[in-house]
Amino acid sequence: MILPRRLHVWAAAAACLTPALLYCVEPVTSLSATSEAKTGPIVKAPAGSVEGRMEGDLRVFKGIPFALPPVGERRWKAPSPMPRWEGVKKTTEFGAACPQPKPTLSSIYTRNPMPMSEDCLTLNIWTPIHADNAPVFFWIYGGALVGGASREETYDGAGLAGRGIVVVSINYRLGVLGWLAHPELSKESPLGISGNYGLLDQIEALQWVKRNIHAFGGDPSNVTIAGESAGALSVMYLMAAPPARGLFAKAIAESAYMISTPELKTASFGTPSAEGSGVKLLAALHAPDIAAMRAMDADKLSLAAPAAGYAPWGTIDGHVLLRQLVDVFDKGEQAPVPLLAGFNSGEIRSLRVLAPQPPANVAAYETTIRDRYGDLADEFLRLYPSANMQESLLATTRDALYGWTAQRLVKKQTALGQPSYLYFFDHGYPAADAAGLHGFHASELPYVFGTFDGTPPLWPKILATPQEKSLSGAMLGYWSSFARTGKPQAANEPDWPAFGSTGSYVAFEDVPKPSDHLLPGMYEFIEATVCRRRASGNIPWGWNVGLWSPKLPTQQAQCTQ
Repeated sequence: MILPRRLHVWAAAAACLTPALLYCVEPVTSLSATSEAKTGPIVKAPAGSVEGRMEGDLRVFKGIPFALPPVGERRWKAPSPMPRWEGVKKTTEFGAACPQPKPTLSSIYTRNPMPMSEDCLTLNIWTPIHADNAPVFFWIYGGALVGGASREETYDGAGLAGRGIVVVSINYRLGVLGWLAHPELSKESPLGISGNYGLLDQIEALQWVKRNIHAFGGDPSNVTIAGESAGALSVMYLMAAPPARGLFAKAIAESAYMISTPELKTASFGTPSAEGSGVKLLAALHAPDIAAMRAMDADKLSLAAPAAGYAPWGTIDGHVLLRQLVDVFDKGEQAPVPLLAGFNSGEIRSLRVLAPQPPANVAAYETTIRDRYGDLADEFLRLYPSANMQESLLATTRDALYGWTAQRLVKKQTALGQPSYLYFFDHGYPAADAAGLHGFHASELPYVFGTFDGTPPLWPKILATPQEKSLSGAMLGYWSSFARTGKPQAANEPDWPAFGSTGSYVAFEDVPKPSDHLLPGMYEFIEATVCRRRASGNIPWGWNVGLWSPKLPTQQAQCTQ
């Protein structure tokens, strides 16, 4: 969609002979009696045979195609399942990343250049050599739906797979290629809809897993979808999407954000319709029609679209996404599965573009807040006091995007009778703290995956000290056991209580620390402000809070604190 400048900045800031032997794994064997060449492990799956490689006690398969390449006329269409291939497909190298803009400024998230191609719908599998009906961990990368790739070293699945689970990571279409809606595209669709192609890729990858993962030692009935940031947004989309129902049994959402979402044909909550944004984008790119857009070079298009103000979001189309996420979860229409969700204490320390600069003085701060929040200003200033404006500005945006969402998710799943678990990652290590990045956005990922050596070049380096390795081991244990049983547990670590009626959570500081009632009053306050915006019908919710907030509507009958 075409967005106001600040929101645009924010969007820019995955045959044997008898039925009993349908799934077979061939051991490492020689190509011939006289050849020294060796094959890797070969899996005969319904999709076709694949050859991977051994990495210790794991079989690893990379770059397996799960759908036909979305190129030519298949650009901006739902993914088409990959036909079964003949022979043995060598799957020892990651597939190309989906097209995305190359970064123009370096940050701690900037990766080294990686191969990109529109032919990018591939997935990767790490599986223990003796896996048999093992739980499956299905990872969806973040990157604001604009960037990211399953090949990123932080997401190496070996650490989690070493805990006895099968790890799958996927690619999905990004940016304009993954999320564009337009009247012409809707007209092409049998359902009369467009957009959400990246989400449909995720669903197709889950369908592939359902059909094939048993061949790799996984249990298709015990799949946990998991993601961080835009990957966690995707987890919420999948929980809300009827076509994804039954394809997963649990969910993990790290730093998710339940913001307002554009609707296909109607402007709502101060946001243009998704189709309207597509029409504006074509005009900005001087493209007369979708045929002209399909003729454009994918790499150039992925760069030109954000430069023209386009930012990708899911689209409420009445089929893939039925309604606003807040409404889905309020109505209890989301997937009734166990959930693990949380956020980081310093989310905005590495995303300062999402927070305004401090005003000239305390008086200016308080005057603006009172003007914007009216009868709720006193509570705002209690939660985000003027005494430390810089920290308050960071906490305001953190809570509005990530903190409120995490608590809302576990509250709503608990209301469905599903065990739900909340965390707060408040861990600092020397290099991050020295850079002013305590608990920064995504800083939990190397601990969850056990990939201290897989971070980007400018990421504050994590030294593999006993303390850091111990914390990572705890998180690997909690995450893998949740994927196995729906209950996070770790050897020699404290029990992680369900959120329940006491608001229980675990804080990951130097060690895991169970506690109750995270950030008292925060959730209730943001829930009240979001409710008023929803009732008004013309104000979005998400990043536009605090000094950037529009005037909050007066109290509505349906909005009580």
